[in-house]
Amino acid sequence: MKELRINKQRLWDSLMEMGDIGGTDEGGCARLVGTDLDKQSRDLFTRWCEAAGATVSFDQFGNMFARRPGKNNDLPAVCTGSHLDTQPTGGKFDGVFGVLAGVEVLRTLHENQIETETAVEVSVWTNEEGSRFQPAMQGSGVYVGRFDLQEELNKTDVNGIRLGDELARIGYIGDAKPGSRNMGAFFEAHIEQGPILEDENKTIGVVRLGQGIRWYNVVIKGRSQHSGTTPMHLRKDAMVATALITAEVENIGNRHKNGLGTVGFMQVFPNSRNVIPGRMNFSIDLRNPDAGVLKTMNDELLAFCEKIAAERDLEIEVDNYWYFAPVEFRLSDDVEAAARELGYSHMDIYAGAGHDACYMSDIMPSGMIFTPCEKGISHNPAERTTPEQCEAGANVLLHAMLKASARISQQHHQEGSVTEVA
Repeated sequence: MKELRINKQRLWDSLMEMGDIGGTDEGGCARLVGTDLDKQSRDLFTRWCEAAGATVSFDQFGNMFARRPGKNNDLPAVCTGSHLDTQPTGGKFDGVFGVLAGVEVLRTLHENQIETETAVEVSVWTNEEGSRFQPAMQGSGVYVGRFDLQEELNKTDVNGIRLGDELARIGYIGDAKPGSRNMGAFFEAHIEQGPILEDENKTIGVVRLGQGIRWYNVVIKGRSQHSGTTPMHLRKDAMVATALITAEVENIGNRHKNGLGTVGFMQVFPNSRNVIPGRMNFSIDLRNPDAGVLKTMNDELLAFCEKIAAERDLEIEVDNYWYFAPVEFRLSDDVEAAARELGYSHMDIYAGAGHDACYMSDIMPSGMIFTPCEKGISHNPAERTTPEQCEAGANVLLHAMLKASARISQQHHQEGSVTEVA
């Protein structure tokens, strides 16, 4: 079993074939949830999994599950997966690598006639990207109970089209209730989407923590006036206040270890060349893998906004409308052990973006495997990795899943022995 390896070329060919569904002239991929392209990718995933001895089903939110039986199918399954949807200007690897690495695990077990201790499953989570319908990580969020099923099915895109209707149209709404599967462990392989592994010349990232995230909508209300007739000391310029807060967001990120702060969206009203901006709407994104530090960053932001509002006689509303708590991945030791045994260089790392494994960790032990991507570029047609990097990640995934399957079986036997003695 220690010599077992996935097929590098087959995995790469599958990535390229899947990337052709929604492939763009720039070399990337645009495949949004609920579209005909989404259906094509799901159909292809189904064919590949069935050919590898798995049965495929999907739940009431369209989350897909390819199950390969094991020796004891009453035990919780060991699972892996990610997503097949992309950004509108996405690459070929974000999410897709995690799904197809799982497919390659199924193929490798099937062709070598290996019977695992537990069942093995590969999942495709609906709408991880949150591009066409919001929020992100929607399918896994529904599965673990973070989001209400019906509320999310009723979400609409910019054209008023309902997600539930689109999933039904492409034939991917099932009868199974989300959260009803017997899962005991979940792994997700993913390109890093950052430059750290490449910079450190490491093959595998052992993801110990998932980034905590706070998203804010900020509204600043000042006063719109003529730019040529209003003295500086009599102005209530919402744009200047926004600029000061934006600079402070950067300061907050720099003040704290692993801190990140971003202002990425902005609207100016009335947005006229010779009118002092009287209102600003903008976003703030604060991140840290330590919950306590992230709370401190939040407090510093709120205090600064209060200070600016008082000094400049402005109304500043700060709505912290989304909080994603930091995640501790409990299966990191399985990932590290597999990387070490396979001889891959590795390092501890944290996940800076949200991933389905972050939500799955709510209900079961989970782990993540990062592989390098060129210059850390992701959510971009220039997203690049190599066959060798994908091979390494899939091999680590295979052996981490085998370790978890054996452990679940052993724990079951130990619990049975205790019951018999009692």
